[in-house]
Amino acid sequence: MADLAAIFKAYDVRGRVPDELDAATMRQIGAAFAGLLDRRGGGGPQARSPVVVGHDMRASSPALATALADGVRDAGRDVTFIGLVATDELYFASGSLDAPAAMVTASHNPAADNGLKLCLAGAVALSAGTGLDEIRDIVAAGQAGVLLDGPPRGSLRVADVLASYVSHLHSLAPVRGRRLKVVVDAANAMAGLTAPAVFASLDAELVPLYFELDGSFPHHDANPLEPANLRDLSTAVGAVRADLGLAFDGDADRCFAVDETGRPVAPSTLTALIAVRELARRPGAHVIHNAVTSRTVAETIRDHGGIAVRTPVGHSLIKATMAEVGAVFGGEHSGHYYFQDFWYADSGMLAALHLMATLAAGDRPMSEVAADFERYTASGEINATVSDSSAALDRVESAFAGQPGVSLDRLDGLSVIAEDWWLNVRPSNTEPLLRLNVEAVDDATMADVRDSALALLRAEVPDEGAAAMRSEQ
Repeated sequence: MADLAAIFKAYDVRGRVPDELDAATMRQIGAAFAGLLDRRGGGGPQARSPVVVGHDMRASSPALATALADGVRDAGRDVTFIGLVATDELYFASGSLDAPAAMVTASHNPAADNGLKLCLAGAVALSAGTGLDEIRDIVAAGQAGVLLDGPPRGSLRVADVLASYVSHLHSLAPVRGRRLKVVVDAANAMAGLTAPAVFASLDAELVPLYFELDGSFPHHDANPLEPANLRDLSTAVGAVRADLGLAFDGDADRCFAVDETGRPVAPSTLTALIAVRELARRPGAHVIHNAVTSRTVAETIRDHGGIAVRTPVGHSLIKATMAEVGAVFGGEHSGHYYFQDFWYADSGMLAALHLMATLAAGDRPMSEVAADFERYTASGEINATVSDSSAALDRVESAFAGQPGVSLDRLDGLSVIAEDWWLNVRPSNTEPLLRLNVEAVDDATMADVRDSALALLRAEVPDEGAAAMRSEQ
């Protein structure tokens, strides 16, 4: 059996194929998912919604998606198979059909990996604390095998939701005004399928970059959070004199942008910009931002009459918080954007349409629009490998605690907040790393705080001292 503890993460399932994740394991996960749905939903087969199943363009995805669907069906539940889709397209299907759903994808991970994202009806994401651990435990206990041999096999229906997905996006963020030229880097991933469909009815010129679906990612990784993966986009924008460049990750649920000069636009800038648009539609509404978005985001929300709500990083928590407070919108530093009218789910393509709508409605270039929301200087996310995360966080906390005008909180890792700067250090959910973010009023202050924090994180601590600090917690 696969090492379930290794492949079940905080928000999804991911592993190397076939060493860590194979078709047999995926079939059992499908059965366990069906079993979880039965436990929660109750009622007989007639009262149960079919499970929507989709997959990305990785070479292993069709076989894994088929195995997952087989597991669901063998456990007695019907399947609506929507095939090759972006993750936000799957969320659309889950929301519009009011059905649970499963997406086979490893997002921005390397080509040899694959994985699975699961949600309940209405695109309600499953995480470790809301059902993913339960599915893991069902498989680990061998109960999936019982489910596979149980009720009559469920049916299979094949459906195509791309046209209705596109229509829904256009209804939420219509793009009107001046004609734009937009370069889109799909990284040979799912935006290569969805972007042409979305742009087909827009008064915009689409300049495609790496639209051929190829899960080996021959040009660059499908992870626009890494600056190196935006270089080709920046070059292309300058070469064709485009108004805007857009980049999407492997499953196209995240969106990044570069302006007309090829300079990257921070996701916090997009979060603030979209927040203004959504607050114009819903004055006084709540808007969610995570603990490492720019201070500009909360300021912009308040400046436009909204209520800013700060949360830890993580899509399932943000979605749950949005639903709890009725937030109109939420954004993360990682390029995830969540919309109330998209079932609180994230959509990179919808975020892109909001950005294009803002540009098309005026005559200013992207660089000037972005400058409205760029009040501070940021370090970007810096990864630090440490042997003892808890001890490293304690070193940072001890160094800054008690300083005049400085406050600390543990909402997500450790945040240290001063008038002219802030820093956040938090453990990775998927790797043995601490992630550092620093923002300040100017470059010099940011660099000073960044370097001080990194020195503390990387400081050597005797084993006895580290053990003592742990014993005091």
